[in-house]
Amino acid sequence: MLQLQEGEMVTEFFLIKEREIKQASNGSDYANFLLERNLEVIPAKLWDITAEQKEKLKRKAIVKVEGSVLTYRGKLQLTIQRIRVATEEDQVNVSELISRKGVQREVLWHELRLMMEEVQSETLRAIMKQLFSRRILRERLTTIPASKSYHHTYYAGLLDHIVHVTQSALQLLPLYPKVSKDIVVTTCLVHDLGKTEVFTEAVAPEYSTTGELMGHIALGLELVYDAAKEAGIPSHNDELIGLKHCIASQFGEVSQGFGSTASPKTAEAIFFQHIKQMNTMLHAFEMVQERTTEAWTYSPMFKRKMYTKEHDHGNEEG
Repeated sequence: MLQLQEGEMVTEFFLIKEREIKQASNGSDYANFLLERNLEVIPAKLWDITAEQKEKLKRKAIVKVEGSVLTYRGKLQLTIQRIRVATEEDQVNVSELISRKGVQREVLWHELRLMMEEVQSETLRAIMKQLFSRRILRERLTTIPASKSYHHTYYAGLLDHIVHVTQSALQLLPLYPKVSKDIVVTTCLVHDLGKTEVFTEAVAPEYSTTGELMGHIALGLELVYDAAKEAGIPSHNDELIGLKHCIASQFGEVSQGFGSTASPKTAEAIFFQHIKQMNTMLHAFEMVQERTTEAWTYSPMFKRKMYTKEHDHGNEEG
């Protein structure tokens, strides 16, 4: 966590997440940046930006920044004194700047492969085999975030989300024997694959045109439909329909306006919707908690202040 205080000097490597060129009242150009380091984002300003700097200091560039911290409109930002693009000699890995500590994509991918073996249905296994054998989908799945700003917003964040949701399902499913394990586990593993068409890169990702126009649920359903067709599974297959319904209803009731194209109407859809929601919300809360030292912190996802003081369970009196 960047422990910044007003007045201090900072010398660090950052990823340029966003850049905007503007003109000052004296006619000179300046740049507003959003700089990212280890999931922390801070605004920064570079006055009197040169033509050469405009060419080099673009989105996704790794830069070494020297600047002072000040408060502007109640928020901390950097005023840049010196800035340069990182070189090979600096040995800075971009994935490290946008990663979360402890998240290892190789380990997560291994976990996903093991959890695929939990599914006994030949139909659903065939669909997953078709999907996860696609090289581009696999490369994106193991690197892109799950979202831009709400949850799992880091390198391999989508894979982390999928694995954790599936782990939660496997823990809870024994308590609900009438819920189809095969449909739920398959849903957990493939429900967000549409995001591999929404975010096509891991570094400072932007929504693709297709992603903006279609949304990840529609794109995910298309991927499942294509995989089933390639596997020779008819469109009226009950397990396929059950899987697609869970994907379509993953955000709960349509009337809530969160993005579902159908309201949950099966036991599997109800089960899946709630474990996905739990994972998303608790993770978003955890990320807010990691980035603050305050007892109360505003969360963009919850749109309210949350009680973010960590409890010291080791010192609780019994």
